[in-house]
Amino acid sequence: MATPRELLNDAKAQIREVEPADVVDLIGSATFLDVREPDEYEQGALPGAVHIPRGHLEFQVEGRLTNKDEPIVVYCAGGTRSAFAAKTLQEIGYSDVVSVIGGFNRWKDEGLVWTTPKTLTPEQRNRYQRHLLLPEVGEKGQQKLLDAKVLMLGAGGLGSPSALYLAAAGVGNIGIIDMDVVDASNIQRQILHNMDRVGERKVDSAKKTLTAMNPDLNVATYDVRLGADNVLDIIDGYDVIVDGTDNFPTRYLVNDASLLKKIPVVHGSIFRFEGQVTVFDPYNGPCYRCMIPEPPPAELAPSCAEAGVLGVLPGIVGSIQALETLKIILGIGETLVGRLLAFDALEESFRTFKVRRDPQCPACGENAKAIIIAEYDDLCMPHAG
Repeated sequence: MATPRELLNDAKAQIREVEPADVVDLIGSATFLDVREPDEYEQGALPGAVHIPRGHLEFQVEGRLTNKDEPIVVYCAGGTRSAFAAKTLQEIGYSDVVSVIGGFNRWKDEGLVWTTPKTLTPEQRNRYQRHLLLPEVGEKGQQKLLDAKVLMLGAGGLGSPSALYLAAAGVGNIGIIDMDVVDASNIQRQILHNMDRVGERKVDSAKKTLTAMNPDLNVATYDVRLGADNVLDIIDGYDVIVDGTDNFPTRYLVNDASLLKKIPVVHGSIFRFEGQVTVFDPYNGPCYRCMIPEPPPAELAPSCAEAGVLGVLPGIVGSIQALETLKIILGIGETLVGRLLAFDALEESFRTFKVRRDPQCPACGENAKAIIIAEYDDLCMPHAG
């Protein structure tokens, strides 16, 4: 039986080894693969390195590093584990792999660039374990979620499931704007609240529910009416806006403000047994005015309070809004930019419609004039939440 030393020598004979100084200029162009244990990685790593502990390499690498022809620089603490890892990578088809002689310890001793990576705590690793198993998310993706800032427009039927799933997923900063109070009639669909909180401000009730679910969460509350005088200040700094409003004046106001700030809006709407979801990505797809240039008369656009809504419907639509928000933050999948997803609860059917950017749109078109943030209450009657 071969000794550990003989196995190491055999591995090194089958791979290419490089000095740290020979690959430092490859940072940013090649993939640097750190195969140390998590506690080692947390103490310091090469900038932008992909971290896969040696013991997990065979199970995770093909999901994390999908291009087997890209150059890969493998390192560990002293050069032993990286040699075995490089040999394994070659055996499973990676064509351009090298191992760093002396590993991270020598890299530091030679004064080359390194950083202290931002890592998850043991509690966070446990909480988000199912995310970490997904190559499309992983630890870097979870860090993106924890750093993200999402603004919820409303803590009602759509805002409730959206906020709950975003909080559970680990979105670290959620803002909620709503100037209403919890009413007993809300509980049928607004699952952020309960009967014990009837009469409380909705933003306060929402904050209690969300922070009890996830201690990583920072919740900012805005117990105000969203208007032309405050919309730009409120949305400033957020990465995504989740629109759960149910009246046209606010939707046009948010559309114009989001175009100015270049913040994507995940739009949702519900009516009786039907729901719709789309994503407005400023100047990369249609805006709300491209889809609905002018609002219908108020009598043709009744609110849920006037026409009713099946209680579970906002849960479905709001969950899809949360999903689209996560995809935007993580940069994965194909979002609903340029598509309107329509759901019919009675048929249990989904249909997708193309929504194209209007070159003549007065807000985002080629010849659009400067956007002026103004109130639109005269367009149609505002609806209750």
